[in-house]
Amino acid sequence: MTDFAPAAARRKASPARLAMGLLAGTMLAGIPQIALAQDTEEAEAAAPTPAVQQETVQTIAVSGAQRLEPQTILSYIRLRPGDVWTQAVGDQVLKDLYATELFANASVVNNGGNVVIEVTENPVINRIILEGNKRIKNDKILPEIKLSPRQIFTRSKVRADVARIIELYKRQGRFAATVEPKMVQLSQNRVDVVFEINEGPKSKVRQINIIGNEAFSDGELRGEMLTKQARLTSFFSSNTSYDPDRLAFDQQNLRLFYLTEGYADFRVVSAVAELTPDKRDFIITYVVEEGERHKFGEVTVDSQIRDFDSDALAGRLPMKTGDWYNAKQVEDTVEQLTELAGTFGYAFADVNPEIRRDADDLTMDVNFVLREAPRVYVERIDVNGNTLTQDKVIRREFRIAEGDAFNSLAVSRSTARINSLGYFQENFEINQVEGSAPDRIVLEANVEEQATGELQLSAGFSSLESFILAGSIRQRNFRGRGQTVGLSVNYSRYSKSAQISFSEPYVFDRNISAGVDIYRRDFNSFNFRNSERNTTYEQSTTGFSLRAGVPLTEYLSAIGSYTFNYDDVSLGDEFFENGECRATRFLCEAIGERSSSILGLTLNYNTLNSRLRPSSGETISWTNEFAGLGGSEKYIRSRARMAKYWSIGSGFVFSLAGEGGWIRGLEDSEEPGRDSIRLTDRFFLGEPQMRGFDIRGIGPRIVRLNFVTDPDNPDGPRIPTPIEDALSSDQRFDDAIGGKAYYLGRAELEIPLGSGARELGLRPSVWVDVGSLFSITTPTLVNQPNGRQATQDGQLLFIDEDGLTTTDTVDADGNPLLPFIPASSFYREVFVGDTAAPRISAGIGVNWNSPFGPFRIDFAQIIKKEVGDDTKTFSFNVGTQF
Repeated sequence: MTDFAPAAARRKASPARLAMGLLAGTMLAGIPQIALAQDTEEAEAAAPTPAVQQETVQTIAVSGAQRLEPQTILSYIRLRPGDVWTQAVGDQVLKDLYATELFANASVVNNGGNVVIEVTENPVINRIILEGNKRIKNDKILPEIKLSPRQIFTRSKVRADVARIIELYKRQGRFAATVEPKMVQLSQNRVDVVFEINEGPKSKVRQINIIGNEAFSDGELRGEMLTKQARLTSFFSSNTSYDPDRLAFDQQNLRLFYLTEGYADFRVVSAVAELTPDKRDFIITYVVEEGERHKFGEVTVDSQIRDFDSDALAGRLPMKTGDWYNAKQVEDTVEQLTELAGTFGYAFADVNPEIRRDADDLTMDVNFVLREAPRVYVERIDVNGNTLTQDKVIRREFRIAEGDAFNSLAVSRSTARINSLGYFQENFEINQVEGSAPDRIVLEANVEEQATGELQLSAGFSSLESFILAGSIRQRNFRGRGQTVGLSVNYSRYSKSAQISFSEPYVFDRNISAGVDIYRRDFNSFNFRNSERNTTYEQSTTGFSLRAGVPLTEYLSAIGSYTFNYDDVSLGDEFFENGECRATRFLCEAIGERSSSILGLTLNYNTLNSRLRPSSGETISWTNEFAGLGGSEKYIRSRARMAKYWSIGSGFVFSLAGEGGWIRGLEDSEEPGRDSIRLTDRFFLGEPQMRGFDIRGIGPRIVRLNFVTDPDNPDGPRIPTPIEDALSSDQRFDDAIGGKAYYLGRAELEIPLGSGARELGLRPSVWVDVGSLFSITTPTLVNQPNGRQATQDGQLLFIDEDGLTTTDTVDADGNPLLPFIPASSFYREVFVGDTAAPRISAGIGVNWNSPFGPFRIDFAQIIKKEVGDDTKTFSFNVGTQF
């Protein structure tokens, strides 16, 4: 192609052409390089890759094993001879070995196909040792530990057991507890595992904060909680420790409290427990919303059961229009209406409270709907679970029979009677099961028998009896028939007794009880002389008692009895001189043998909810006895007792008790100054019946006044000791002679303590006692002559500290011709204390079911007493029942 363009034009276009030329040259130059690289890759791909050298496992050997067989160890791994060895295979072998937790160390070496496994076995546990644990004993911790002797030691199990032990301490509120495990190496690859426990202090609740409350103070709300703040006054309470379950329970308590005060919208927004940095205390914070307070609006009853009138029931409801709304009262009313329906035979009555809220008036209308239900009859009664106790023993306690109309009160009473037997588990309940038809019900008594044999051996010390030894054996369900057989022996310094007893609650399967007691009792009476206890007379009683009882109503029973006693009263030799009794006259009159033949009748009314620790109900008994159907003693004796208990909320139990008695002889004594009732048949009053007074410390007594020199006239005749001095503790010389009538009253308030104190069996109380003993024939008193002069055989004797000193009664050498009579032999007797005026004492006491027996301690303050009464501020008793 020819170029017709001018030369200038060609020069102008040359730079562009130059750039294009360079670019083309570069691209052409790279073509040989690309081709070369492609040739190289193809050459490499075509060249053969050198082979990786693989080894086949020829043998597998195990070294280092002591207890385990090599074949056992090889069974734990997947590698076998003939497998190809790789590093991954070696790693898997180690994983398999460590997974068994049998080895402390393991390694694998491949020597040209010969694999060697080197192991170090975990040691065997020889024993588990706990150190430092005082609050939780070994028998509580060891069952929680998974490690045990003869097991293989592993660190993972040790860590798990440490966590379990710490959890045990947390449950007891010890969040600061630490556990350090240690291993003590022994021979033959054995170890002792030692858990060193630092229990730390119990984590207390230092503070309870409440946010959002306006209607009630923090103190009022804390009072509704089971958890308490740790204070000096809460020493005996275990509720000061932190417990998550108790925290949740307290939230429910707060809600219930507000609902009983009309706050229907109350809620706990949050409840947070924070552990202080030192892990010693918790701080609990509640955030609450109270809401508006509501009142009851219209309260009605809609009964669909024809036996109940809606208007009549509504008029008897506890809540009224305008009262503050109380959710607890609504719940209680539902239970009461259900119980009421049950008493009329409607076992499946449905009571539903319909609540309508008026947000404007802040009222709650409540309509109790009693839905229609059929009258129910008892189809049958099933008794299950009794292996020893015969069926009839349980069935005879039922207050309802098969075929009867259902009655919830009769079922409740039956439950209480079966519980009172004491043969079965606590809190036994009769179950109600639907029968074969809608109007039929089956009552099931599913019992769980417990031991009814009792063997008791105890020793103790009493401020009354000094050392006490007691032993008894009793079977309360003999042969499964409900019979009671018992033998008891008691021994102390001043009393001894032995008794055999037998009771049959249902004679010939009839509702008649019978029993017999055979006994021997030895008793030493005493007085105090110069603060020392001095035995006065000894009384031995041998006898037996027969009794039979019949129920008159569900709660009232009558018990008849016959008792025969043979008594022998004696005095020590020190009271006799030349065969004549030189003791106080009333003691001399008591000497001798006599017999008593006694007929008795007791009426007993009892509605107590518990025989051991009643908190509600009452008991009244009246006993009359007639002695004279044979025997030497003839009298009529009557006693009455009553007690009533109230549970006044928050664990407080208030009780009132009273008793009284009188005895009258049927033959009047012909001797002046002698009562027709013998000393041993009279009533006595003092400790322990009435606290604040010593044993036999109340009532008629004879006080002996010795003659002393008149400080104002030392040369004059001696004068009697002032009675105030004679009754002082260091000069007291008196004898209680009993009375023919007495009364006694008591008011007591049992104070609840925290759960920790309750677990210890502590039950404190405050009390007031009122009583008196009186009505006795004034005895003939002994009044020895003045201590300065006396008459003997018609002669006037003058006496000083050295003896007789008159010239008419001494020989030539100045020796007395008559026996010496010391000045201390002259005294005057005074009769005091025979008055019906009340004696009053008040104080505090504590009952404690201690590990070594029941313990009672009382501190008393005397408010009112009479001349001659013997007081006692402090008393205690251990090892015997009050």
